[in-house]
Amino acid sequence: MEERAFAAWSWSVEHCLKEYDVRLDKGLSSYKVEKQREKYGWNELAKEKGKPLWRLVLEQFDDMLVKILLVAAFISFLLAYMHGSESEESGFEAYVEPFVIVLILVLNAIVGVWQETNAEKALEALKEMQCESGKALRDGFLVPDLPARELVPGDIVELQVGDKVPADMRIAALKTSTLRLEQSALTGEAMPVLKGTSPIFQKECELQAKENMVFAGTTVVNGCCVCVVVCTGMDTEIGKIQKQIHEASLEESDAPLKKKLDEFGSRLTTAIGIVCLIVWLINYKNFLSYNMVDGWPANVRFSFEKCTYYFKIAVALAVAAIPEGLPAVITTSLALGTKKMAQKNAIVRKLPSVETLGCTTVICSDKTGTLTTNQMSVAQFFTLGGKTTTSRIFHVKGTTYDPKDGGIVDWTCYNMDANLQVMAEICAVCNDAGIFCDGRLFRATGLPTEAALKVLAEKMGVPDAKMRNKIRDSELVANYLIDRSTVKLGCCEWWIKRSKRVATLEFDRVRKSSSIIVREAAGQNRLLAKGAVESLLERSTHVQLADGSLAPMDEPCRQLLLSRQTEMSSKGLRCLGLAYKEDLGEFSDYYSENHPAHKKLLDPACYCSIESDLVFVGVVGLRDPPRDEVHKAIEDCKGAGIRVMVITGDNKSTAEAICREIKLFSDGEDLRGKSFTGKEFMALSPSQQIETLSNPGGKVFSRAEPRHKQEIVRMLKEMGEIVAMTGDGVNDAPALKLADIGVAMGITGTEVAKEASDMVLADDNFSTIVSAVAEGRSIYNNMKAFIRYMISSNVGEVISIFLTAALGLPECMIPVQLLWVNLVTDGPPATALGFNPPDIGIMRKPPRRSDDALINSWVLFRYLIIGSYVGIATVGIFILWYTRASFMGINLVSDGHTLVELSQLRNWGECSTWSNFTVAPYMVGGGQLITFSNPCDYFTAGKVKAMTLSLSVLVAIEMFNSLNALSEDSSLLTLPPWRNPWLLVAMSVSFGLHCLILYVPFLADIFAVAPLSLNEWFLVILVSVPVILIDEVLKFVGRSQRYRVKEKTA
Repeated sequence: MEERAFAAWSWSVEHCLKEYDVRLDKGLSSYKVEKQREKYGWNELAKEKGKPLWRLVLEQFDDMLVKILLVAAFISFLLAYMHGSESEESGFEAYVEPFVIVLILVLNAIVGVWQETNAEKALEALKEMQCESGKALRDGFLVPDLPARELVPGDIVELQVGDKVPADMRIAALKTSTLRLEQSALTGEAMPVLKGTSPIFQKECELQAKENMVFAGTTVVNGCCVCVVVCTGMDTEIGKIQKQIHEASLEESDAPLKKKLDEFGSRLTTAIGIVCLIVWLINYKNFLSYNMVDGWPANVRFSFEKCTYYFKIAVALAVAAIPEGLPAVITTSLALGTKKMAQKNAIVRKLPSVETLGCTTVICSDKTGTLTTNQMSVAQFFTLGGKTTTSRIFHVKGTTYDPKDGGIVDWTCYNMDANLQVMAEICAVCNDAGIFCDGRLFRATGLPTEAALKVLAEKMGVPDAKMRNKIRDSELVANYLIDRSTVKLGCCEWWIKRSKRVATLEFDRVRKSSSIIVREAAGQNRLLAKGAVESLLERSTHVQLADGSLAPMDEPCRQLLLSRQTEMSSKGLRCLGLAYKEDLGEFSDYYSENHPAHKKLLDPACYCSIESDLVFVGVVGLRDPPRDEVHKAIEDCKGAGIRVMVITGDNKSTAEAICREIKLFSDGEDLRGKSFTGKEFMALSPSQQIETLSNPGGKVFSRAEPRHKQEIVRMLKEMGEIVAMTGDGVNDAPALKLADIGVAMGITGTEVAKEASDMVLADDNFSTIVSAVAEGRSIYNNMKAFIRYMISSNVGEVISIFLTAALGLPECMIPVQLLWVNLVTDGPPATALGFNPPDIGIMRKPPRRSDDALINSWVLFRYLIIGSYVGIATVGIFILWYTRASFMGINLVSDGHTLVELSQLRNWGECSTWSNFTVAPYMVGGGQLITFSNPCDYFTAGKVKAMTLSLSVLVAIEMFNSLNALSEDSSLLTLPPWRNPWLLVAMSVSFGLHCLILYVPFLADIFAVAPLSLNEWFLVILVSVPVILIDEVLKFVGRSQRYRVKEKTA
């Protein structure tokens, strides 16, 4: 449809009306409205069809580790069912393993679905920004409350102060001399934008340049106008943002941690598959036998029961190799991280974001409201001194609308001279703004510049000492009032009471100033004006000196004032000139609309002559100031190797000045290749764009539209950077969604930005991001610690099962025991490792690469050695119990069990063929006697004590091994266990849980274990402790290697 692409801003009002076949005084007819609606639809944002619940649930199982667990659960269930059928028992214990695995997966899926359903609320928040109704002209009649969804292109709509714009519209006529709109949420401009009706002769131009257009979701702050609707629904700028948010959500890539875990899962799958197959094939002789006749196998005998048994061992190995507890521990650790971050004012909405923050390499920050306060404030002002060749400059502290925030530096002018009194009067009286307190934040009503002038008037005070004390007392009383939302501006009120406003000359583009006529207490009228400095200087004939006397404005005086103004502008200040006029001619006695001169006030063309022969008072420099803490945060980012890029909708010179002030750039730094408008950057070739983004140091992109922000974030991600994007406006939402970490402002941020983000800053403080990055790095280090710990434990379990199968021994641990170790006894120490204190120099290291290995080759080698010891110890104690009467002076046969030869133990499957093989019953803790109807049961039901010893050794070794995981390299002598007291508590809990299954009969039956004597516990500890010594030696070797490498590179 060509009409949808109609560039209304580039055509005259007459052409636009002709395009939609509509008259400004009649509006559309009902028939045309229906025809337009058939073509364009309703004026509402489309509701994206969400994923059905069943699909969301299925997606949670699309993960390598989860798939392995599913297969393991299914096979366990089949084997348990077959075992139950054979033995004709209910076999509840056999079903424990598949049941627990499925329970873990269901919980995991519930958490995943909950996160997914919460993730897409940004689009709902956009709908809330839409206007509900508007005043439209239909069939020649004004419909005062027409539902906004019923508007169609071509509708004639009237807008007034405070109205929310219902659609994208072309301004057709102004009903007041000026029209300003607050569109910072959409474009990022700090100031309300002045609008007009003149066409913009550019087919392609940025939103900020479309000064004859008003956009859906923005608000009229000044003036009244009539517009013609040109875009509705999804064709509006806000609709395009919805599309971009949806597209960005489709492009969302996995968090670095998830990528690493998926990669780890894939490798683990391959390793498990190979090892399981080897274990099964090693034992093929036990279930498959044959004789060779003439070089061919004959008399093939196959035992399905034995085949199933060794298949069960292979499944047990798979269960041992999978760290079932890992997803739960990672979730717990991330949840703890979010709690810590919340205490630092960073509210994390998506758990994986905690870890992603740690490897952030680029922070793309919005300027307005993020690096700056988004509150205009006066930074300095100047007036002339005692002569026309001297000037006085006053610096003002404070960056918010709070009158008590800061003050005027070295202010000794409580008995203000005449010149400063006039300045304070103009700031307070020629002003329509107000200030209110919204919880913690002071906000402005009306124009931000005018609110800043009122704050300046409060800081200047009043010349009347008695009144000054009265104002101070009333402010003290206001602190104790229940209603704290209204901010009492005592000084401004004092000035306003002295001067009654009788007329207003509104701002317009031609004269670039606004003024009011006030009646002074003495009865005469006076004109107070403010506006662009150059414009007021042209119409000023005199200048006021400090003592209140007037001097003619000569050229040197004009040049002095202009040079001071240029100096202030170069610092990024927006300069406003202040002036007044006492001889008003025919307006000297103006009092109301009935005055003969009133008709001149109705014609803005007369305003220039009324505002001529002015007396120039001084210049005020305003700005949206940077936050106090940003400078240090930028320094911290540089130290941590994180690049900062500022992407803003504001103009180039302001953005550059702020970036210099926060020390992103040094004062004299050449900004060629570092500062671009969005349009300039997009005009570069792709190779130049990549080169620009790759160059070290800060960057600033001004006049950026939502699509520019998105494109920059996309390019950085394609270059392999981990991007954190900050923002507060609707225009930031698509880029927030696309970035690895979207960071929204909690106080000034729009709901759209918050819902699209991964993290919300409760205090809108840029430096909070830096604290969050440090926390993210610490969490990643701790995560590595518990992943190393869990993997080393699992390697030990795999090696023990592998050794059991390779040596032909009875299985020394059954799957349900391994599951208990992986989930319950490993869980608390692994979680406690998440409380490890952060490294001292964590923010003095460069960010880790997102493709860095979670476990490098040296760490893997270390844990293979540790795992080998775990395997040898668990299998070794099993063999010792069956074959040795004592070990290192500890009596092993006090329970009366029968000893066998190692060869018998290795060939236990042939027990039925042994002659004269008998075994005696033996006693286990609690006075229970283990007896055997068949001597061969000694290697199945009779192995309960040997299995308990193996399981206890595994648990004890893993507890000691958790101490090794405190640090990847540091010895326990330099980093003692009490540095993390939670780990000692967790070890005690794990040992307690292990004792629970040993000494509670019901649990002992489920887990096929028996209570141990004190002597046997002593043996368990003796076999387990060496794991600490082995790792200490390996850590020492690692440190020595690194030291040698450092010496060589040095």
